[in-house]
Amino acid sequence: MFDLLEILLFSLWTCFIIYATWYFTSAKHYAPITHTEARMLWKIHKQIGQCGAKKWREIRRRNKIIGFECGCGYKHIQKRPLVINAPEAKTPVQNAKSSVFDKLHTSYEST
Repeated sequence: MFDLLEILLFSLWTCFIIYATWYFTSAKHYAPITHTEARMLWKIHKQIGQCGAKKWREIRRRNKIIGFECGCGYKHIQKRPLVINAPEAKTPVQNAKSSVFDKLHTSYEST
């Protein structure tokens, strides 16, 4: 009924679709954060988790801070998806207002 080539092609396409779906939805990489952000995240963890630990340490990869480890054993690693929709560049509102302002308030003196 089905020949071996059709079954093989169907299997390959199915595997490719599953991999592409995983890649675009689940695959993530480390996002660097600052020391201040790591400290703030640790303070939030202490408040929300009622953590009594007094110390924390930074988690580093390639000399960049990517998270923290609390004294209680909790670890937070900042990750973001590999594929992110880049925000569109917006023109500043101030320039638009100033150009409209300039157009409305120009003097029409003859030279």
